[in-house]
Amino acid sequence: MSAPSQPQKSTYDVIVIGAGIQGSFTAYHLAQRHKDTLLLEQFLLPHSRGSSHGQSRIIRSAYPQEYYSRMMPDCFRLWQQLEAETGTTLYRQTGLVVLGPPGEPELEACRRSLGIEFLDAAALAQRFPGFRLQAGQVAVLDSTAGVLFADRALRAVQEVFRRHGGTLRDGEKVLRIEPGATVTVTTTAGVYKAPRLIITAGAWTGAFVEQLGLRLPLQPLRIDVCYWREKQPGSAGLGSVSPCFLTLGLSQAPHGIYGLPSIEYPGLMKVCYHHGSPTDPEKRDQDPSSAPRPDIAVLSSFISSYLPGLETQPAVMETCLYTNTPDEDFILDRHPKFSNIVIGAGFSGHGFKLAPVVGKLLCELSLGEEPSHNMAHFAITRFPGVLGAAQ
Repeated sequence: MSAPSQPQKSTYDVIVIGAGIQGSFTAYHLAQRHKDTLLLEQFLLPHSRGSSHGQSRIIRSAYPQEYYSRMMPDCFRLWQQLEAETGTTLYRQTGLVVLGPPGEPELEACRRSLGIEFLDAAALAQRFPGFRLQAGQVAVLDSTAGVLFADRALRAVQEVFRRHGGTLRDGEKVLRIEPGATVTVTTTAGVYKAPRLIITAGAWTGAFVEQLGLRLPLQPLRIDVCYWREKQPGSAGLGSVSPCFLTLGLSQAPHGIYGLPSIEYPGLMKVCYHHGSPTDPEKRDQDPSSAPRPDIAVLSSFISSYLPGLETQPAVMETCLYTNTPDEDFILDRHPKFSNIVIGAGFSGHGFKLAPVVGKLLCELSLGEEPSHNMAHFAITRFPGVLGAAQ
């Protein structure tokens, strides 16, 4: 359904392109700072063409990278603030099991970030009978982790943005960006101007920044989102009260596998491979259903070994987009030539939970404030060659 009709105007303090979760939280923070903000979305809302749709995402404190785990207390606080502002439940605490071989560096880093001990196969089976670790493998339990209700969260943050005076215009595709002291953005429905622009356009970001002489190593991936049925309803111990899980360092799944309890479809567990096939976001929905899907074989093998209470073929399959960077860290930075243009991109399939802080950081960058977290790992200049492309 299209956004409610709002007064047509052409000049704003800030324009944000892309109303997924990152752009919406960016606009939310700007509006709370009393900045007259325009949030543009090319598709009519709600839609399933990008990376922010669906009912559930994992939220966790366990991160191998310290710079993400340090952001998580701020993220939890901001998610709770949004719940209070809207009177809506956005999070269910389920816990998260992170499993893998002993000595795996990222698994050890997760354990250190939580300050807890490993669980062995027997201890995990006693706690969660549906999981079966392989011989010698270990797990850590992030007890504060859980599930974010993604669609509900996106609606909530957009609602508060509007409540604070923000303008959301959906069904408007951006055609052209003209940089300068005042940035001009031309869409299919109008021309808008602002002294600041923030681009959070997901898989479409690469095309936008190429207009601005910047070539970023962003790779959109088409991800299979799979749901698996219990062999005997209620017997696998994997219902809505079971934990999320994440694998690290498994030889048969180098990109990692993750799972969430039965929420979207009663009796079906969401288990996905954290990888996919390169795609053009404009053509994602044209991909033939008969195309080979080798990731399904990876998941089927994993389920037969680790989740024996589930059927080994998916009952429901959907798709989502990731936009990956080579190192799977985000891009949160100013354009190297146009400092009043800020870019948030490359969330690599793990950005949803961090969106409240990402939005705050992009807001701070745009307003010229000192960022509230260390930004060293998110700089554009970590990628060679992108500056040479800037005109």
